[in-house]
Amino acid sequence: MSNNGRAVFLDHTSLDLGDLDLGILRDSFADLILHASTTPDQVIERLQDAQVVITNKVLIDAKTFAACPQLKLVLVAATGTNNVDLAAAREHGVSVCNCQGYGTPSVAQHTLLLLLALATRLPDYQNAVQQGAWQQSSQFCLLDFPIVELQGKTLGLLGHGELGGAVARLAEAFGMRVLSGQLPGRPARADRLPLHELLPQVDALTLHCPLNEHTRHMLGAHELGLLKPHALVVNTARGGLIDEQALADALRNGHLGGAATDVLSVEPPVNGNPLLAGDIPRLIITPHSAWGAREARQRIVEQIAENARGFFTGAPLRVVA
Repeated sequence: MSNNGRAVFLDHTSLDLGDLDLGILRDSFADLILHASTTPDQVIERLQDAQVVITNKVLIDAKTFAACPQLKLVLVAATGTNNVDLAAAREHGVSVCNCQGYGTPSVAQHTLLLLLALATRLPDYQNAVQQGAWQQSSQFCLLDFPIVELQGKTLGLLGHGELGGAVARLAEAFGMRVLSGQLPGRPARADRLPLHELLPQVDALTLHCPLNEHTRHMLGAHELGLLKPHALVVNTARGGLIDEQALADALRNGHLGGAATDVLSVEPPVNGNPLLAGDIPRLIITPHSAWGAREARQRIVEQIAENARGFFTGAPLRVVA
């Protein structure tokens, strides 16, 4: 049994659907308390005796740190740390560690899934069969929706880190030519094309970059207008990277060949979203599920345990604050 104190996981069902092995996590602490979910007014009460808090999306703010002086470590069950006040953590001497690279295979294959579904018009053909169009066809096949091959086409990447690199390798396996774009706010590089040069060249564009003050609405009406009329856009990064109203307008106007997104600017979209309107053609939306393969979620469990062991043995890993 570990002597690393008491840990509280505030929203473990956002990670574990009952299909994960949590043994390695339980062995990392003297006591591990699992809460399926936690409301903002429950956070401080639940952390009163905890030295470690594990959170996926529950907010850990300055008020929490002030009210819980015994906290030593925040373990984020994700890569993004926008739900933790990092400045307040530093002020109170609390370390913060995140998880990294756990979902690369899952998100990369989901990106190609969306790209292939757009290129083959999969949703349209599936719907046509369900509506009886194939059954009523005068020929053996139904080819009402134009299909394009990825081979020989150009893919533009915005974000060429671990995930972008994985998508690039998969795209190249389909015979695509890959170009990388220059992200706003980043130093210029000879192997990265400025957006105004990249966008007119690509047949498909995929996004794999963080959302920050430089990249928010990186693709607006002007940028979408630079794309070829048949271009495909896939976003498995963050919803705010694209001006969602501008994307809806571009699809309605027939400027794009199609778009697919696994992310929206507000999740869940309880108050609606421009992309949820029912009249937008050639649009695929998945519910932020690209990361969700069991293997990817198990890697998060393992990284949380690694981060805890590293902290308590004086060799911290994946420290962000």
